[in-house]
Amino acid sequence: MVEKNNTLFSDAENANIASVEPLSVRMRPVCLDDFVGQKHFLGKDKLLRRMLEAGKLSSLIFHGPPGTGKTSLARVIANYTKANYYYLSAPAATVKDIREIIVKAKNDLCAKGTRTVLFIDEIHRFNRAQQDVLLDDVESGLLIMIGATTENPFFSVNSPLISRSSVFGFEPIIAEDIYILLKKAIADKNKGLGKYDFKADEDALRFLCVRCSGDARKALNALEVGVLSQASRSSDSTIKFNLAIAKESIQQRTINYNNKADSHYDLASALQKSMRGSDPDATVYWLARLIVGGEDPRFIARRICVCAAEDVGNADPMATVLAASAMQISEFVGFPEAQLLLAQAAIYIACAPKSNASSMAIWNAVSDIKNDVVVDVPKDLKDSHYTAAKKAGIGAGYKYPHNYEGGFVVQDYLPKEAKKEYYSPKNAGYEKNINRYLQKLKSLIQNSSKTDFEGKGKSDG
Repeated sequence: MVEKNNTLFSDAENANIASVEPLSVRMRPVCLDDFVGQKHFLGKDKLLRRMLEAGKLSSLIFHGPPGTGKTSLARVIANYTKANYYYLSAPAATVKDIREIIVKAKNDLCAKGTRTVLFIDEIHRFNRAQQDVLLDDVESGLLIMIGATTENPFFSVNSPLISRSSVFGFEPIIAEDIYILLKKAIADKNKGLGKYDFKADEDALRFLCVRCSGDARKALNALEVGVLSQASRSSDSTIKFNLAIAKESIQQRTINYNNKADSHYDLASALQKSMRGSDPDATVYWLARLIVGGEDPRFIARRICVCAAEDVGNADPMATVLAASAMQISEFVGFPEAQLLLAQAAIYIACAPKSNASSMAIWNAVSDIKNDVVVDVPKDLKDSHYTAAKKAGIGAGYKYPHNYEGGFVVQDYLPKEAKKEYYSPKNAGYEKNINRYLQKLKSLIQNSSKTDFEGKGKSDG
């Protein structure tokens, strides 16, 4: 889809198009002062406003959740800079569309000195070839490209295009700003709902502000649905937009979640950090966010299992057992019942004593193997269950621990050059018992000679 300031159509055709536009489109700002939200980069003396006021605008990439003003701000910038404005929807656009706009932009700049803003919606949907077509003209300044995406551009947009652009992260619009937008829409008799005789209760508007979770588009459209659905009835009485109508208009709460974007990993991280931090309330909240967002129960279960092993470990071995059971059963029963198993396991892990001693042991061992000298298996520890091995003396000298009192005998299991204490159990939960047992063995090693452990019994094998 290519659009240039709606000049592809006649005035009459544009009027027909405008007649079906939802409230959220009609109420889009036309200037910077009308724009609401994103004060962290558009407020007074903030970066993007300084760039605009100085006339030093580079290409931009906007990323953030839907309904936060990415498209609206692109139009405002085009108006502010008095530039030609083109719109491309990445899923439908082709390389040919891009090249045609580049030619027009070059002609307009040469003939009239007019710059061109190219807004690309869902830029993450452009493949590498499409993104590469833009590079030279974005770098030269021929095009002011504004790309919008709900995904993290550092993962979804080519690095060369990122390096030629300024990246701005959009945040969910706060409730107070959404309230301002709703009040503007109610008062506006031209583009808004001011021509209707209706009364909006404060609690209904506040409900929309909170329920929409930072999505201004959702709030405005819900307000319009609530008003117009009553205006269509033949009645002379004033329309009442109350809390009941607001709840009916918005239906289900908006949850900004994309299991292929940042929120997928951010929420998983919050869940695991809450379990690790022994906060069961935060744990169940972030778990609920993942569930309501539609996350795959297997992904959630894997996170819970990892936390059980990494952060609880041998301080409470039952945590891993419960996590494994929750993973298996939740996959078997599916949602909604699976949430019960996942919650039980996650809360158990949050409340369990914590130790990462096992995790540290394997991380350090793997690091040493990757970075230090790798030793061979000592001859007495090698597999000797074949005739040729015994003839070669492989396995000779190995002491079978169960042939000795207490099931323990002093012998070396690592060559001296590789000896290192990897596992250091903590004084937490069941790991206290492990710690006491290992200290006992160390004491025996230090205070007794090897012959003290040689007991009567069967021969080693």
